Amino acid sequence: MNNPQQRIPEEIAPEVLELASRYYADHTQSYSTSDLIAAGQEVDIPVEFIQQAIQDVQAKHQQQQAAQRQLAHLRQRLLIIGAGVVAAFAVWTGWTYNSMQSSSNRVDAAWAQVENQLQRRADLIPNLVNITQAYATQEQELVALLERSRQTYLQADTPAEKAEATTQVNQAIDSFSKYATANPQLQSSQLFTNLQYELTGTENRLAVERMRYNQAVQTHNQKIQSFPNLLVANMFGFEKQEFFPVTGDFK
Repeated sequence: MNNPQQRIPEEIAPEVLELASRYYADHTQSYSTSDLIAAGQEVDIPVEFIQQAIQDVQAKHQQQQAAQRQLAHLRQRLLIIGAGVVAAFAVWTGWTYNSMQSSSNRVDAAWAQVENQLQRRADLIPNLVNITQAYATQEQELVALLERSRQTYLQADTPAEKAEATTQVNQAIDSFSKYATANPQLQSSQLFTNLQYELTGTENRLAVERMRYNQAVQTHNQKIQSFPNLLVANMFGFEKQEFFPVTGDFK
């Protein structure tokens, strides 16, 4: 030792003594080559066989230690590869989630545009009611049909419900158009002409927005239903979106 008088902290003293005892046990339980040769001579084993046996056993232990080192190295490499795979999967999962979230947001944005046009058309119904009442007070059935179709639309929530409600709105507007066709005085009204322009323009914009929405839905649904994207979709709860069906244009 460099300094026999060096003070050893009490907390490490037990560990030092335990390790020293192990070293001493290994030393006392080992044999020198001369010890093994002497022991072999007592049972008439030639020296060269003792030396050959020592070399063979040492070589065997060296091979075992080398194999253990290779196994430890292989385990380390597998851990590194496994960590790399997990990291790559995490990155891919994050990228796929963001992509699905973006497509879902595009569907929501497209649906909002569809709803804007549907709402705009529904908001024109009171004007149809006013014109009908102004030119034919006896047409209460047509008035009720228009008001009922608008109320049905306002109570609809999902795309499927909106589509069904839009069918009723279309039927009501179609009934109004048929009534207007049979009423020349109403057709000559500037108010009716302006309203027809608004209805036609709204229907054209609705057709465009409906097409854009359905395209966004198709892209989103294909993305979440394809493998392996569906694994992430199921993990984070992405669901298939509903198409907005063609409900028929008013005349």
